[in-house]
Amino acid sequence: MKKVIFITTSHNKLGESGLQTGVWLEEVATPYFELMNENIHVEIASIKGGVIPIDPTSELKDWETEDTIKFKNDSTAISLMENSLKLSDLIGSDYDLVYFPGGHGPMWDFVNNQILNRFLQEVIVLDKPIAAMCHGVAVLIDAIDLEGNAFVKGKKLTSFADSEEVAVRAENVVPFSLESKLKELESIYSKGDDFTPYVVVEKNLITGQNPASSYSVAQEIIKLLSNKRD
Repeated sequence: MKKVIFITTSHNKLGESGLQTGVWLEEVATPYFELMNENIHVEIASIKGGVIPIDPTSELKDWETEDTIKFKNDSTAISLMENSLKLSDLIGSDYDLVYFPGGHGPMWDFVNNQILNRFLQEVIVLDKPIAAMCHGVAVLIDAIDLEGNAFVKGKKLTSFADSEEVAVRAENVVPFSLESKLKELESIYSKGDDFTPYVVVEKNLITGQNPASSYSVAQEIIKLLSNKRD
């Protein structure tokens, strides 16, 4: 059985806005169910371990989906979120793919994080597949490839777009612009229309633009792992 680890944020404060953030629930729930339906084992970890903060906006009626409703009523899923594994306890070689969901939280604790960098470098050295969604793509900012260059340099990818950040009025709240930073690091960045599904796949790297891309990213994960089945 293939094994995937979800690694989420543990950060729950949206800058100095006074608002709460965390992981965006759809970006966990939809891939969770899609992978489980394919008999792919899913474990969930977070930067600090324990209870994972969920962005409250992602639980509002305007943003909830069938999967998020189902997830919140699934005792196994909720237990995984309330008792998440701790990042520092993970071993990259234990997993067939590593997935980083978004929400605004990763903009704070997915960058300048030595423990996360070490884990990610282990995954990169082992050439393990990496998937990242929305703001979760921030995990790639500090990553280095085997030649010592920025991991994203020359790679096709996407992430939450600057125009989407403006649309949600967070452009002056987040510590940096993710799209702009990825371009600065010489990635081959592209995006679709705001808040519509858009996914980029390059070899072992899968990235999704926004929460609406959750299903498509999950399908690309399944496809990639299916091609690698023993």
